[in-house]
Amino acid sequence: MLSIIVPVFDEQDSLETLHRQIGEACRGLGESTEIIFVDDGSTDGSWNVICSLANSDPSVSGIRFRRNFGKAAALTAGLRAAKGDLILTIDADLQDDPAEIAGMLAKLLEGFDVVNGWKARRLDPWHKVYPSRVFNGLVSAITGLKLHDHNCGLKLFRSEVAGEIRLYGELHRFIPVLADARGFRVTEVPVNHRPRRFGRSKYGVRRFARGFLDLLTVKFLTGFGERPQHILGGFGLLFFAIGFCGLLFLGGVWCGTHIFGADFGPIGTRPMLAYSIAATLLGAQALSLGLLAELLVAYTGKEAETFSVKERTDGAATRPSSER
Repeated sequence: MLSIIVPVFDEQDSLETLHRQIGEACRGLGESTEIIFVDDGSTDGSWNVICSLANSDPSVSGIRFRRNFGKAAALTAGLRAAKGDLILTIDADLQDDPAEIAGMLAKLLEGFDVVNGWKARRLDPWHKVYPSRVFNGLVSAITGLKLHDHNCGLKLFRSEVAGEIRLYGELHRFIPVLADARGFRVTEVPVNHRPRRFGRSKYGVRRFARGFLDLLTVKFLTGFGERPQHILGGFGLLFFAIGFCGLLFLGGVWCGTHIFGADFGPIGTRPMLAYSIAATLLGAQALSLGLLAELLVAYTGKEAETFSVKERTDGAATRPSSER
């Protein structure tokens, strides 16, 4: 089964058209399909439209939030409700083209686990396009996963991927990065991008800033999530060494002045003293935080395993990791 998850926020004018286009795109695929609309606290008539679609089409279901919790929360709710072996996410504003589903499915069946859409010809204002290019370049450089459009809403992936990643905040844009960090095969395909017909854009400067902070979070989780002392302790040792060397030098100056009679002047008025003490304290604090983080990783329960199993065998049969 193919589960299609559609996060919705004030998109009442586009839902019926999107539903019709998804039906046309999935007809003839040979896959049974379910469509899960997740109303993320819409203030218009989106929920009424979803209820109407669910009443007329048994493959449609809806989830309604009490208020707006964000796209990551909407996708998480959809993933928990999905019954399919394959998961497709698509935005509700009609800018993502459901006709691309067949091509993405064919690419996935080549042996990939995640197929990310790439809006090669993006039909958005320049103040969205250029910051997005900068952001995508940063994500590719920092995470090592080279994709043109990490934030494309059109994504297709296997249910095993959904079972091993956790979305919160605005980490939904990093699904390919999180999957790649756990060893899943990730690729991208160019997809058609259409101009906005209904609703309004949710893009803004605050969203770009939050995205950059989330990028740092993802880098830490994927690179040092199981060994936080390696980064915190590394910084701690660096600053501790700088501070120690500074204090050692000043100690030599003090000895030269008070023991050997040299005229080096007092050390209490030197800025190096304050900087060295601050660096030493900062280094000690970073080392302490690293040790505490290691204790949390080692002794607290975690929602996800620290490894990813591709398949299992009991000698008689080999099966995917999703089968127990």
